[in-house]
Amino acid sequence: MLTLTDHAAAAIRAVTDQPQTPAGAGLRITAEGDHAERLVLRVVPEPGMEDAVVESAGALLFLDPAAAQALDDKALDAHSDADGRLRFTVEDQAL
Repeated sequence: MLTLTDHAAAAIRAVTDQPQTPAGAGLRITAEGDHAERLVLRVVPEPGMEDAVVESAGALLFLDPAAAQALDDKALDAHSDADGRLRFTVEDQAL
C-alpha cells in the first residue's frame, strides 16, 4: 500500500483543512492511461466507492483502483519548489 511521508501528510492536511472544504475531505489520486502514465490529484469531499483510503497523521488520501495498484509499493512525498508551489513526488518505499 502507498505510504505517506511526514511532508506529504502535512501538505495534504494544508490543502484539505480549508474553511470551504467539508470535514472528511481528502486528496484523491486517479490514474489515467493504459499503464497509469498520468496521475491526477484533486481535493474531493469523500472517497469513491472502490477507492483505497490511506490515513496518516490526520491526512486522508483516496486512491482509485488503478492508482492503488500502480502505487502499491511507493511512497508519496511533498515539497515546495523555488516558486513556492507545492509538488508531490512518488518514490520507492524505504526498506
